[in-house]
Formats: sequence, C-alpha cells, structure tokens
Amino acid sequence: MVQERVMEKLAILADAAKYDVSCSSGQSTRKNKNKGLGDTGSGICHAFTEDGRCVSLLKILLTNHCIFDCAYCVSRKSNDIKRAAFTVQEVVDLTIGFYRRNYIEGLFLSSGIFDNADYTMERLVRIVKKLRLEENFNGYIHLKAIPGASEELLKEAGLYADRLSVNVEMPTEQSLKLLAPDKNHKDVIKPMQYLKNEIIGYQEEKKSNYKTPLFAPAGQSTQMVIGATKENDMEILGMANYFYEQMKMRRVYYSGYVPISYDNRLPAIGTPVPMIRENRLYQADWLIRYYGFNVNEIVGFDQPNLDLDIDPKLGWALRNLHQFPVDINMADLELIQRIPGIGFLSAKKIVAARKFKKLQPEDLKKLGIAYNRSKYFLAFSSPFYLQKDLTPIQIKSQILNMQNSKYKNNFSNQLALF
Repeated sequence: MVQERVMEKLAILADAAKYDVSCSSGQSTRKNKNKGLGDTGSGICHAFTEDGRCVSLLKILLTNHCIFDCAYCVSRKSNDIKRAAFTVQEVVDLTIGFYRRNYIEGLFLSSGIFDNADYTMERLVRIVKKLRLEENFNGYIHLKAIPGASEELLKEAGLYADRLSVNVEMPTEQSLKLLAPDKNHKDVIKPMQYLKNEIIGYQEEKKSNYKTPLFAPAGQSTQMVIGATKENDMEILGMANYFYEQMKMRRVYYSGYVPISYDNRLPAIGTPVPMIRENRLYQADWLIRYYGFNVNEIVGFDQPNLDLDIDPKLGWALRNLHQFPVDINMADLELIQRIPGIGFLSAKKIVAARKFKKLQPEDLKKLGIAYNRSKYFLAFSSPFYLQKDLTPIQIKSQILNMQNSKYKNNFSNQLALF
C-alpha cells in the first residue's frame, strides 16, 4: 500500500516537473569515492550528453503544492489539479532504487513552495545531503535553488549539488509583475549573484588548496518562459546575454508557454508557442556562446524577432552579403565559423586541412559540411562565385527549396520501405 502511494506521487510529481526544462549536460567533475554509487564523469543530462550519450535523470518535484498563483504555472495554487508531496526519505529511496535498477544516472529535483522559501529549500538540501553523506551517491544532482531562501541554505546546497538553477521565469520584470504579482524580480537576481560569487570564490581557493570542496561544479542555469507575454526575441536574447555576461550562467533555457487554462492575461487556449521559435532561440543562443556573435548582430530594432523560416546564422549572412564570398583558403577561423553550413568543428577541420593543400568544393564535402548551403557564400581560387549575381531573397528561396526537396525525398524513401 505504501509503495502504491509512492508510485502515485511519482506519477503526479514527475508529470508536473516536465514543464521545467532547465537541465542538461553539466560537465561536473565530481568523482566516485569510497566505492560509492554513481559517477558524474563529464556530466549527466536527461536526454543527451555533449559526447552524444543518451542518459537519464530522475526528474521530479518535491511537491506541487505552492503558495504562489503564477498564471503561467500548472502548479499554481488556484489550479484544480491533484496535489502530492514526497517526504525527504521517499525521494532518497526513489533515487537510489532507480539507480540500482539502472533506470537513471542522476537526479533533477525542483519543487513548489510549501510554506516559504527557507522551509522548502531546507528540505531540498536535506535530500541531497542524505544522498551524498548517507547513501554515498556520487551521481549527478541538479537542484533547484528557491528564490528568497537564505544564503546559508544556498551555500549548503552548492556543496552537495552539481548544478543549481534559479528560474527567472519571465523575460522582463514587467511580465513577472503581470503574471506573478506575488513574486519579486530582485528575489531571483539576488541568489544568482550570490551563487556566482561563491562558485568563483571556491574555484579560486581550489587553485591554492586542493582540499577545497567542490561548490556547484557544473555552475548554474536558468529558464525563461517564452510566448506567455509579448516580449520579442531581441528582449529575450538580451536578457540571456545579461545572464551569461553578468551571472556567468552555463545555460539559459527557453520554454515555450503551453496554454493550460483560461486567463485573460495569457494567450488563448489552443495557441501554444510554435516549437520552431524555441529552436531558433536555442540556435541564436549557441551563436552567442560559441561563435562570437553579439546579440545586436542577430536581432535588432529593425528586426526584433528571429526569422522562423531560416536559422539565425543564415539570416545574418543574408543581411551581410558584403562580407561574402569568403575564400576558405585564406580567411581566419572566426570568419569561416560564420559561414552558413559550416559548424564549429568543421571550421577547425578546414583550417587544419588547408595547411596541406588548396581546398576545393569536393574537399569540403569530404569534411562533412552542408555544402549545398555554404556554397552561396564561398570563393575558391577558381572563379566560383555562385552568389555574386543573386539577391538575398533569391539565395534564401533556393536554400529553402533544397530543404523542402530533401524532406520530400526522405519521406518518399521511408514510404518505399513499407
């Protein structure tokens, strides 16, 4: 009977946790010790690690009871849903039990707010302490840091969790006031700042004292709900860039709002945010973090939203045709990385390969780049300027036509198998 009740709680609280997308590869360096359970290695995520491995986290809420009434949240206090709450020991037992059965490799634990921030945070900390100290569990743990919780509890959480996340939720303070009037934007920013300083402090101390304990070795992340309010992509990416530069965030996650009940402050039921918008934001985020793009190169006052038809790098290239075509045998790495169809690793391969010969189109195809996309922006020693007489609209149209043809061919090939 007890086991049935725990499984019922698990069904409720795992379903409630699916709206929080702020977890992925953490690059933690926590090592197994004393023949304990689990080993984070290079980090665990709920879907794929950076090296392509598919892994699993137990992703749950401690409770979906909440004192707040945020309009966008399924767990808000006014919503008529089944409520449940785990005990501290139940979460510990579930984590260890699932790990022993090889169901999971780590834990993602968030929570609604029971009574106040400290009351909830104290229970989250008790869970990770029990896992680390009593169960000797060394697997990946991503813990939600509750806005408004004391610095003492946040510090303790950082000593036992691999990653901490404080969700900003809304892209702007105005939107948070509109949809979550009980919450304060400063309560979100303050713990982010504290965690940033602690993470840096522990990293510096460890350089001179190897016995210094780890403190949130996988850093911190946050999540923004997009589409619940009318912020454009320029505002969203501007806020994300602030978190990367000022808070040293590892990741910012973008969660498209899913209409769950009627509220005149929210989009109508049946009008979810297009998945492609999330995808374009993640692509733009990647360009900012790894390709050296500034936000104002990707979006601006003249074009505040990302083009949904094409990816942000292609959009930038079409707006900046004066920088093309690029001779990949002469250009520096930074410019080659900006060519549509050439990725971060492919650009490095090109720079390495051209030391041995003058690269031609057939060489690029062997390196695995998306040549049908990049060819419009490339120049070789021979007169190979495919794009010189084409307008941005014509290039975009040809690339989209090739994509549509590719998808149709793939679909036809799949049908032929039946």
